[in-house]
Amino acid sequence: VGQLYTISKHSHQESEKGEGVEVVRNEPHEDPVHGPGQFTEKRVHLSSKLPSWARAVTPRIFYITEKAWNYYPYTITEYTCSFLPKFSIYIETKYEDNCGDSENIFHSDKILGDHEVSFLDIAFDEIPERYYRSLEDPRFFSSAKTGRGPLREGWRQHTKPIMCSYKLVTVKFEVWGLQTRVEQFVHKVIRDILLIGHRQAFTWVDEWCAGMTMEEVRRYERETQEATNEIIGLVAPTISVSEVGQPAATHSAPASAPSTPLSDEAPDFLAPPKARPRKKSAPETLTLPALRERASAE
Repeated sequence: VGQLYTISKHSHQESEKGEGVEVVRNEPHEDPVHGPGQFTEKRVHLSSKLPSWARAVTPRIFYITEKAWNYYPYTITEYTCSFLPKFSIYIETKYEDNCGDSENIFHSDKILGDHEVSFLDIAFDEIPERYYRSLEDPRFFSSAKTGRGPLREGWRQHTKPIMCSYKLVTVKFEVWGLQTRVEQFVHKVIRDILLIGHRQAFTWVDEWCAGMTMEEVRRYERETQEATNEIIGLVAPTISVSEVGQPAATHSAPASAPSTPLSDEAPDFLAPPKARPRKKSAPETLTLPALRERASAE
């Protein structure tokens, strides 16, 4: 319930005319291995939210396609971009009722090449200052309906109930000379997005936890998605949702990365050169031959 509610609300908040998360498909899906679930396809319209260094090399109308398969407590989310065919993000998620002490949860034979294990603390890890909201700070939030929070130092060892969202994130940008740097930059952006989304899931708990049924959250999801598509300026699709039973486990946090804008800061290798101090004698106007007389007159 928390997973669906948080994704829908966050997507709606981040949308505006011509920008945001467009829902293309939302329908039941049956997998021979994972069983019944829900498939969603979305377009994350990002043109104005891209940092300036990215806008310089992308089309005016730009979006990323998100496809997600939700077989809670296991989900798959992938992001692709037709403008950048060699770029992709693939995220596997598993939810377990523990404080993050499960080892090899995705099985080592599935992890190719170098990988890094990173522990995220929704209360004490820093997020970009421009995304900080005091009402969404787990260190100060106290739930009126559940009694959860605020989270203090060491909260992972003594807080009950507790759930860990394990994510295996694979980023590919197969362009010679840029691959390593771009992939490292995208991993950092994803880390920030996941922190923000899971902080929201915790601090919005009073909105979704107390008595909200799966039927109610599906209705909220449908209404919010239609309203979001209308804001963006698109015709809302026919959304079909399944009433898949939810396992008897703690309500989850977001399965996929929300559409928080990318960082405005370009990585060093893409940052524009810093402006050098202009000498006093440097001309302030063009001095092409045809313009010399006019320039001197001004």
